[in-house]
Amino acid sequence: MSRLLFFQIHEKTLGDIKMADINNAQLEAVLDLIPHQYRGPGGVVGVVKDGQIIATRAWGYSDLSNHQAMTDQTRLPICSISKQFTCGVLLDKIDNLNRLNDRVSAFFPKFRGTIPTIKELCDNQSGLRDYWALSILQGAKAEQTFERDDALPLLAKMKTGHFEPGTRYSYCNGNFRILSELIEAETGESMDALYSEVIWAPAGMDTAVLNSDTRYPTDQVVGYEGNDETGFFPANNGIYWVGDAGISASLQDMLAYEIWIDKTRDDVGGIYRRLSEPPSFRDGTPASYGFGLAHQTVSGVKVTSHGGALRGFRAFRMHAAVERLSVVVMFNHEANTFGAAVSVLQASLGIEATTPHPMPQGWDGQWICRETDLIARLETSKMSGELKFATSSDNVVFGLDGHLEAEGVMLTRDGNTLTMQRDAENMLTTLDSLAAEVAPLDMEIAGCYEAEELEASMVIEIRDGGAYVRIEGMFGSGIMERLHPVGLDTWIMATRRSMDAPAPGDWTLSLSRNDAGHVTGFRLGCWLARQIDYIKIS
Repeated sequence: MSRLLFFQIHEKTLGDIKMADINNAQLEAVLDLIPHQYRGPGGVVGVVKDGQIIATRAWGYSDLSNHQAMTDQTRLPICSISKQFTCGVLLDKIDNLNRLNDRVSAFFPKFRGTIPTIKELCDNQSGLRDYWALSILQGAKAEQTFERDDALPLLAKMKTGHFEPGTRYSYCNGNFRILSELIEAETGESMDALYSEVIWAPAGMDTAVLNSDTRYPTDQVVGYEGNDETGFFPANNGIYWVGDAGISASLQDMLAYEIWIDKTRDDVGGIYRRLSEPPSFRDGTPASYGFGLAHQTVSGVKVTSHGGALRGFRAFRMHAAVERLSVVVMFNHEANTFGAAVSVLQASLGIEATTPHPMPQGWDGQWICRETDLIARLETSKMSGELKFATSSDNVVFGLDGHLEAEGVMLTRDGNTLTMQRDAENMLTTLDSLAAEVAPLDMEIAGCYEAEELEASMVIEIRDGGAYVRIEGMFGSGIMERLHPVGLDTWIMATRRSMDAPAPGDWTLSLSRNDAGHVTGFRLGCWLARQIDYIKIS
């Protein structure tokens, strides 16, 4: 289904980005290309300008086997986009967030550090490790069932965080699960009823629902793993989530939400206006995430946005307040909805992509981050580079003053050492070069290790040149994950599929040795769950 209405805005300037009148033919051409640039079973996209729907698309199939067409009324999981709805309910129902601060500690009976505040949970500044990443270290398999009652015991095992609350940013789904538990306890109502009362009904999101059990997708929609090269296969999900995700909505529902945002833009007490207040860290430094919304600059345009992911599904929405423009993209496959949304925003506002400066040689390599103990890798091409450090890669370009940069990221070089500044995380850290020479496999790494932090164990096996890991924890025995050496006493554990999506990817495993050179343990971490120490017991 396609709809494109003619709509024009006067030419204006935002910073150094010049906006031309909306080119309807250009926008239509970009929309028509999305199914071919982001190939997969199906998807939807819509654009709202000045409170009106100016374009929609729905293509492909929500179920390939049963020939069920994708439409603008097909309800898809919006996944983590649900977080802003949770925070909207919180702001509407709780008059003073600070009065709930003392109740957070009840979720962490073994915690030895500073307990985060409610606001720090909302802003992903809690310092808590992500519970979906931790599920892997508790033996969870990608397809197994994660019941509603499994979440709180997992959170209750935490004893430390990976930074002091309010000082850094790190994405943590558990923050919003805790918020939903507190909201329901405080109001005596379900999140489903509260979402409807506070946002869905006022916004006209007539068919939105809370479907927390991912085993039974709304409208029998099927999500697909795979890609155009490997082919697509149905994703088998089994997690129960609420607060951090769980809402299913159609494109029409999401566009109604964007229209409501525009309609209430001048209401100082409006939900989205309150959600969109610029966040900051404890020391007053501006932050880039607050109340379930990312604050980004995309192609020179300031937006509030969020993405969502579950195995087989991807979603992204963004709203440019000054331009009064919103874009929504949802797929029932795992292609890049952010990239698709950016192309639609650029076409809508007449923004031409800039050509970066040629990338000089000599930047490629790998490093260890002093603050996080995580590996950072940089691979460059003729015009750009890919920095692999956080869960998602950063696409960097060469700056005029000799550094590499992406939105909110800057790399400067001093010999073999890099300095990395990450504004969104409030992080300025040193990256120490890690030589890629790999010695013969050290059989001493084999054995059983325990993590007091997790009350879980890990068995490393080395056989005929291969290294594998088996994890034992509260969710059973995980699959045999691969281990690969990447430098002196440094390995990566590769997790490509997990309960949540995207999976953590590469975990950094750094060996510890005693004075005699024998392996005594290791430190393990990924961006979502850092600096977990294991001790060798056999």
